[in-house]
Amino acid sequence: MFQNISATAVKSGRHFPSTSLVMIGLVLAISAPAVSAEGKKPLRILLITGGCCHNYTFQTQALKEAVAKLAQADWTVVNEGGTGTKAQIPLYENPDWAKGFDVVVHNECFADTTDHEYIRKITQAHKAGVPAVVIHCAMHTYRATDIDDWREFLGVTSRRHDHQGRYPVRKAEPQHSIVQGMPDLWVTPPDELYVIEKLWPNSKALATSVSEQDGKTYAVAWINQYGKARVFGTTFGHSDDTFRDPIFLNYASRGILWAAGRLED
Repeated sequence: MFQNISATAVKSGRHFPSTSLVMIGLVLAISAPAVSAEGKKPLRILLITGGCCHNYTFQTQALKEAVAKLAQADWTVVNEGGTGTKAQIPLYENPDWAKGFDVVVHNECFADTTDHEYIRKITQAHKAGVPAVVIHCAMHTYRATDIDDWREFLGVTSRRHDHQGRYPVRKAEPQHSIVQGMPDLWVTPPDELYVIEKLWPNSKALATSVSEQDGKTYAVAWINQYGKARVFGTTFGHSDDTFRDPIFLNYASRGILWAAGRLED
């Protein structure tokens, strides 16, 4: 399917068209408030990715280049578990798997993994204070399990999505720093709208979109407080076109900085 990287670093990826890089730079340049890197050590980011259905090598490179527009970052990338829907990756066998990182980005897709103990090895680290960003299929990861720990960590419960389409997005919290720079009405590239069954009590929607199938409004970007950890999430991120879109890359990057405490509310 896609190249599988079982390693701690991704050093290359598909080259972006120069016009896309220019657009990304323009959006990031006008975003406010500005992120100051002065006097800051590089952000230590752990990206966990892999599984079913997406071009994770390309998405990884896109995120790295977008974040670099805002802050220096050292990335550790773990792409394990193959390209199926069920896996238990070796990373979590170490009880200190998240130690030393400023933020963990979850962009994995393992819907049919159900083991309670395994899932709680992940959520317990976050509940103790490790900040996180959750992207797209992370919301459907572990959806087959019968415990709610992962869903409470995400801040949303979702088990299905609408068809791919270009969805109009409106800001629900226009003053929040994560979505500053997002137009008042942004129309996505072709992507999937996830059906949010539940927004958990400590979550707050930052942006929403309306389902073409049921007419309901669903969160597409939000923040969550899980124990001691800040969590930012977005359900968009299916297609390569989304990871080329400067609006998406801008708010996803700002979400990473916000979760890590480098961007104020």
